[in-house]
Amino acid sequence: MREDLAAMADAAADENVHAALRQIGTLHDARHVIFDNDTRFMFASVFDGSWDTYIDDFAKTVVGARFDKVFSHSEGFPGVTDPGVKDWFLAHQEPAGVFVSAYPDLTVQQIYKDHRVDDAFEAVLDTAEFRAMLENPANADLVATPAFQKLLEEAAA
Repeated sequence: MREDLAAMADAAADENVHAALRQIGTLHDARHVIFDNDTRFMFASVFDGSWDTYIDDFAKTVVGARFDKVFSHSEGFPGVTDPGVKDWFLAHQEPAGVFVSAYPDLTVQQIYKDHRVDDAFEAVLDTAEFRAMLENPANADLVATPAFQKLLEEAAA
């Protein structure tokens, strides 16, 4: 299992995996942990939406094959596309005692959008046209508004 996890970590930069995760569009993060002298394994993930949809979505992508490879080391794992896989996961699931999120109200899709908007805004900030717009007296009222000033402060941070 350690070898499979190491191979999976090495392949984490694989564009097919990133494309599948973007296609699924609900996974915030996932962790695989081996502990108790290599006798126990924990998989923990944070995702948006329902658990059923989450498992179904993974089974449809290259991520499903990675699930199968890792979980094949677990007793009785039927395979991610097996109709009994959800029952297997539920039988082995433990609720978190405490869960804290730095951004509890943001979905993965909102975070992707925020990054796209940030990239686009940064590209605008770097143009001569934007600097000229800031200096144009015709835009002085807009530039002086608290909202615009806040935008500029956030962009500079």
